[in-house]
Amino acid sequence: MAEGRRSSMEPRSFLTCATEVARLLGVDDVVMEPNDRRARHLAHAMRKPLLERASLPEEVFAPLMAAAVYDPDPSFCRWFVEPAVYAFGRRRVMAALVDYLRIGTDAERTGAVRAWYSAHVPLRADRSPAYGPHGVRDPALDEAQDIKDAWLDASMRAFAEATELRMRHCVLLGLPTSRAAYPTHLRELLESTVESARAHPDLSIRRWAAAAHRDAS
Repeated sequence: MAEGRRSSMEPRSFLTCATEVARLLGVDDVVMEPNDRRARHLAHAMRKPLLERASLPEEVFAPLMAAAVYDPDPSFCRWFVEPAVYAFGRRRVMAALVDYLRIGTDAERTGAVRAWYSAHVPLRADRSPAYGPHGVRDPALDEAQDIKDAWLDASMRAFAEATELRMRHCVLLGLPTSRAAYPTHLRELLESTVESARAHPDLSIRRWAAAAHRDAS
């Protein structure tokens, strides 16, 4: 389902991740830029080549997902997520983000939440040559309902495990408050999450819990 547990959790940077993707794509580095802008310029330089390719080498997948997770901008991380969805499929991209949420550092978990939104990008045959002739695409690449359920599970568990308020905000406030959004096997965990959130001192978290509680009434 996921890409497997990563063997190293050493600190990384957006620049490191973007540079690795650029190297694999053969995109020239922007050597004249200072570090605070170099990563963004590299990302811009890769945007077109990533979307124009009908396929991407297998070795690009992990660095591409790392760049998406480490990109600090929730708008621009789509530049890495979207081509990954086209080339490798929505299912695999979402599974990798679930893996980050489950076993990543707090920084990686936060980045995965940012990238998760972009993983829902609508797919269009005229947007990428990753589609086959006449807009044909294997539907199995993008079938991800069970992965979406895994995301709900991982988010609620991350909320329970988090010790920092920022992390709790990050994973909880993006979760739906409607019971209908959760499969039956996650209802018990949802109830536990709602009760914990209702007792939390933070107002935003209590408001989420109140909305979920009203939906149950």
